[in-house]
This record gives sequence, structure tokens and C-alpha cells, in this order.
Amino acid sequence: MEFRLVESSDFTIISPLVNEWWAGRQMADMLPKLFFVHFNNTSFIAEKDGKIVGFLIGFVSQSHSYEGYIHFVGVHPEYRKHHIGKKLYHQFFNAVKENGRNIVRAVTSPVNKVSIAYHIKMGFEIEKGDKEVGGISVVADYDGPNHDRVLFTKKLD
Repeated sequence: MEFRLVESSDFTIISPLVNEWWAGRQMADMLPKLFFVHFNNTSFIAEKDGKIVGFLIGFVSQSHSYEGYIHFVGVHPEYRKHHIGKKLYHQFFNAVKENGRNIVRAVTSPVNKVSIAYHIKMGFEIEKGDKEVGGISVVADYDGPNHDRVLFTKKLD
């Protein structure tokens, strides 16, 4: 397994994979090319035998000088349970620290129980929201009307 920084040309490879890896859910619109162009020094690709099997798109905040943000992470379904996500997260954590940051944030939908469990397993804490959905604290209408979100924070050592 090799890990490297994202390149702008990776967009044309990853974009069609996103919906496929999410079992047909329409997710590709959440990952426009600008992330591959403007945040490639804090975004990572996992490759096995020259094939992309995982990626993490993240950036350091321009508004909050101690924070980084994980925007989108994907691992090929056949390669899940091989710790690729964990290794990508640690690549990002190191990049955040190298940029003088010590807080990482992430957001997910309250219906995405796998993502919620994964972030908790990775040491993230759920931020207190203004309501609960299925026993999980969420911020109501975070991404617009009826688009509640679970917000995560992780402090790095």
C-alpha cells in the first residue's frame, strides 16, 4: 500500500468512483474538482498496485487558525477493514500538526451510523447540538432546512 498527496488529475479517476463506492447514493456532487486543486497538500490517496483504493480530502481552516477539517473520505468496498481509512486519517492528522494546528473537525449526516461509529472509534467527540436524532446530538438545519448534521471534534496531541 502506498500513500501520496492528491493531485488535480485524480479528480477524473475518483469522481466516477464516489457514487459506485457509496452503493449508488448520489455523493459525487459533494466532491467538486476545486478540492483536488486547492487542497492537495492536505489530501491523500491510498493506492495498491497502482489502483486508487482510498482517499481523504481535507484542509486547514482559513478562518480558524488551530483547526483542520476532513471533508470527504472514501475506501473501496473490497478494501474496507484493511485499516486504509485509519492510515489516511493519520496522514491528515500529521499534515494538520505540521501546519501548526491541533484540532480536527468533521461533519456527517445523522443517518450515517457507520460514519458516526467510525469517527468515535478514531477518537472524535460529538459536539453538543440543539436536538437529538436517534440518540445522537445533532445541529438542526446545519446544511439548510431539514439537513441536520452531526459535528465532530478531535484534539490532537
